[in-house]
Amino acid sequence: MSSISLLKKSAGLVLEKKKLTNVTARVGLVLDISGSMRKLYKNGTVQRVVERILAVASQFDDDGALDIWVYDNEFSRLKPVTEHDFEGYVDQYIINNDLIHKFGRNDEPPVMADVIQKYTTEDRSKDPAFIVFINDGGCKRTIKKPVAASSDKPLFWQFVGIGDSNFEVLEKLDEMDGRYIDNANFFHIKNIETISDNELYDLLLNEFPDWLKEAKEKNVIL
Repeated sequence: MSSISLLKKSAGLVLEKKKLTNVTARVGLVLDISGSMRKLYKNGTVQRVVERILAVASQFDDDGALDIWVYDNEFSRLKPVTEHDFEGYVDQYIINNDLIHKFGRNDEPPVMADVIQKYTTEDRSKDPAFIVFINDGGCKRTIKKPVAASSDKPLFWQFVGIGDSNFEVLEKLDEMDGRYIDNANFFHIKNIETISDNELYDLLLNEFPDWLKEAKEKNVIL
């Protein structure tokens, strides 16, 4: 059985446990590509992250595509990845792509604005968007504005902190007021390579069911 098939099996088990097997959602992945992430791009960790999140997209999304963004102080919206072209995706489309600005400082709001624009303006759908946002620390306090601005939109932000840095801003997401509904969650993984697939998927999908329920009750999604 291929690695992606095994990942899909693990994701499927967690979806079943959380009663999400009948949910259709679009899935996006936003990847920090600031300077401190360089090693994780070079050693294959980010490629593995793409594959693990792709397995979720293949369960949730009718076309099985995972939308990808990378950002430092600039951002790029990349070609979606599928089961047919995921191998070597990070090398080909990110590391060896001279058009991608990489390994600078981090600035989250511009890429978040582009994510919101794609799912609420350019590519509107009856299906909600589930956004996995990978960050290795030092997230700007100004992320509060796009999170709050999208709280009445069919879009859920799942922030994932990796490594040993400061995640103070993300840790306080649940305390953020001024939102129509709670549309964001955060968890921290010191080493994303050592966490099991089942545990990762369990954390990723922990608050999404609650958001779906409230979003339906408040007519954010149909």
